[in-house]
Amino acid sequence: MDDLIERSNYRVATPHDSVLKSECAYTFHSPFSTPKGIVVNLETFMGTVEELALSTSTSNDEGLFLRIVKKRIRKDVPMAETNDDAATTVAATAAPVTKLGVGVEGGFASEEDKFEIISTYSLVGLKRMNNNNNSVPTIVEERPYNDDTKNTFGGDADAALLLTQSMDSIIHHAGLSVQQDLSVWQLDDEPNPVSKYAANLPFVDNGIQINPDPSTWKCAASGDTDNIWLNLSDGYIGGGRQNWDGSGGSNGALDHFLETGEQQQQQQYPLVVKLGTITADVETADCYSYAKDEDGPVKIPNLAELLVKRGIKIGALQKTVKSTAELEVELNATYAFDAITEAGAKLIPVTGPSLQGLQNLGNSCYMNSVVQLLLSGTVPELSNRYAGSDNVKQHALFQGQSPKEITTDLLGQTAKLSLALTSGTFAVPEEEALKDDPDSNNNNNHHQSIDPQYRLQPRMFKHVIAGNHVEFRTGQQQDAAQFLQYMLEQLDRAEQGGAKRFSKEKIYPASHLFSFRTTTRLVCSTDQKIKFKDSATETMLSLPLPMEKATIVENEPDQKRHKGDEELSGKEEDDDNNKPVPTLPFSACLDAWAAETTVDDYRWPHLGTTVAAATTSQTKLTNFPRYLLVQTQRYTLGADWTPQKLEVNLDIPQQLDLTAFKAKGPQEGDNLAPEEEEKSDDTPAAPAPQVDENALSQLMDMGFSFNGCKRALLAVGGSDVQSAMNWVFEHNSDPDFNDPVPEPGGASAPKAGIDDGVVMSLVENLGCFTIDQVRAALKHTSGAADRAADWLFSHMDDMDSAIAALESSAAQAGASSSSGPAITLDDGEGKYTMVGMVSHIGKHTGSGHYVAHLKRDDQWIIFNDEKVAISATPPLAHAYLYLYQRTDSIGAPDPNY
Repeated sequence: MDDLIERSNYRVATPHDSVLKSECAYTFHSPFSTPKGIVVNLETFMGTVEELALSTSTSNDEGLFLRIVKKRIRKDVPMAETNDDAATTVAATAAPVTKLGVGVEGGFASEEDKFEIISTYSLVGLKRMNNNNNSVPTIVEERPYNDDTKNTFGGDADAALLLTQSMDSIIHHAGLSVQQDLSVWQLDDEPNPVSKYAANLPFVDNGIQINPDPSTWKCAASGDTDNIWLNLSDGYIGGGRQNWDGSGGSNGALDHFLETGEQQQQQQYPLVVKLGTITADVETADCYSYAKDEDGPVKIPNLAELLVKRGIKIGALQKTVKSTAELEVELNATYAFDAITEAGAKLIPVTGPSLQGLQNLGNSCYMNSVVQLLLSGTVPELSNRYAGSDNVKQHALFQGQSPKEITTDLLGQTAKLSLALTSGTFAVPEEEALKDDPDSNNNNNHHQSIDPQYRLQPRMFKHVIAGNHVEFRTGQQQDAAQFLQYMLEQLDRAEQGGAKRFSKEKIYPASHLFSFRTTTRLVCSTDQKIKFKDSATETMLSLPLPMEKATIVENEPDQKRHKGDEELSGKEEDDDNNKPVPTLPFSACLDAWAAETTVDDYRWPHLGTTVAAATTSQTKLTNFPRYLLVQTQRYTLGADWTPQKLEVNLDIPQQLDLTAFKAKGPQEGDNLAPEEEEKSDDTPAAPAPQVDENALSQLMDMGFSFNGCKRALLAVGGSDVQSAMNWVFEHNSDPDFNDPVPEPGGASAPKAGIDDGVVMSLVENLGCFTIDQVRAALKHTSGAADRAADWLFSHMDDMDSAIAALESSAAQAGASSSSGPAITLDDGEGKYTMVGMVSHIGKHTGSGHYVAHLKRDDQWIIFNDEKVAISATPPLAHAYLYLYQRTDSIGAPDPNY
């Protein structure tokens, strides 16, 4: 071991380093999972299971690692007095709750009250004994690491000190998971302001010097050693604030501030810093101002100078306690987000492969529900692609990816998540799942306290897939339908960009399983001419709810409005809420979607551009995709422009026949309108109409893109706003609607089709981006100015890297797409079987709670974050999204995946 220590590299982790110590980079194994826990590389700070520590992409055949093993043990429960006739002693009944608080006397029991976490650490030397990259590393030697042994590592004194500091820096580091959580919560918060008292803060030269040994820090008033703060003016050490429920610190630091000036209306010594959070990077220290006009976290630019006066050498300090922000994240992570679903029913928990719950990261139920729908086995093609290999070391998507690279790789994290959901590796044992929580009187509250060894936290997946999206990367509730489409779009791009990592010759994108087109039949009222228009490819069928077709069904068991809306809104039911809810046949929704409509002032080319005619329009499906996603338009804007939920029970069948909604195309006897003639090359091109700038501005004010508006005006002569609007409504689904408009004569716009006018307009209007940055964003968004602006603001933190990744992905996708013919849309018989649904409880999609119900062996299972159980009453009438599988494809997954 000493020889390995001497020739190995190791370093001390700084607050800005990414330290993955809570789970394996390739799997969801954590320090709790097995007695072997995980090992963290002392040089890269990336944690893995021991078998993957020297991964296939690592050139080193040996290295030093810190093994972290944790175990949760239930604390002793007070026992009741034994009855003389009783053969056994029964645990005492939990004390009644008399105070609104968590973890305080008389309050609710916290996790810390019920359980104790035992952590053990050891230094491990690993070595690959042969040249096979897939071989399991061998342990050269393993030594326990604790307070008793940390001074026993021999060799050079400086090297031994650096080694112990390296391991300590990992142990006390916040870790990548907390860093990612902090980035989410801080998106919703303003950055800490600079304290106005910092520059001229009074300093009391009383000779107080702070001992660098953390064991000597204690509150001067109470003697507490946790949550300790140093007053930067007079060196007083006091406990942190006491919370409203009695928890928290001793309040010593705040009491001292009040005694030394605040009671005399003076802001004498308002600034404090939390001991244990100070490192060489002083910006990461936890600072607070007690002054009335600040009273909150602050930045203190001259903190290092103030600390030196108290004998604190920041270069020698390491982080040993959690900051206030980290504690807030921890509190939110343990808060019970469980919404009441299927209330009143005693749900039977189920566990095993494809029956794995996901922890709510804080308003992440929309993501959990969509992930369960797509990756847990309901869509076997995606499960085969991402979880097909049981051998993690030989998984195609992990090959050539180092632990650090895999943490930011979408394909790798998708594989990691799908493997965990479908394998059953982390499923709660059946005997444990069926146990009632001893701390709960609720029969429907099975296994409320999930043991960490069975817990899946999809934090890394969310960070990778949503990190660049302005909404999904936050900790706020989002629309599950929008996230589902976004997830498919991101997977498509990653799959095309990483095509070489798959073993298939041709990559069928994930969205292809759900892709369909519609065909619209247009009939001119002037001469009954007919033409057909195909839409762009779609992945979700959004159906209106024609409330005029809804009726009150007598003696229907589910006439009341969906329970849970009032519970989440905090309002009690009133008389309106007790009114019966009408029922709407699903067939009425399909009929409304496919109904014949009239388009006024539609311009037909064969009649001339100046002639408008009333036109009837009817839309039907061009193909029947393998999987059909159906969104019900349950949410609308009210008269006051606030979201409102349509209260209606949907009478929807689990077996669906859409044969009647298949577009048939031109039929015998149809009087087809002539095709638009293409001009020959030798025909002089007619001068293009001039686009009126005022008209263009009016159209863009309505929310349409620059290129789309320009196309519309060019099509109607250049200045007629009303005609251009009609053209927009008719053509906004065209694949090239947002593409740059070709220049007269066939030449495309300069610089890869990007309009320089749009570039300069965005540069001037946005004011904080360069011409090259704007051009790259426009190229990425096919010239759509509004989407380009959204992309730019979403990538402000690391613009250069984002553009480089964009160019690399575009080049790879281009090479992949040009390697073979286009993929045709799947089609088959129009009969479908419902296999999944996502339901929403709440007033609108941006709040409330989402749950998924999925078919497993012809039985409905509810996936309510971590709770997985047999569904007693699946909410067929209330779902927001439905997933149907084409019946002729059941049991026959597409081999292209």
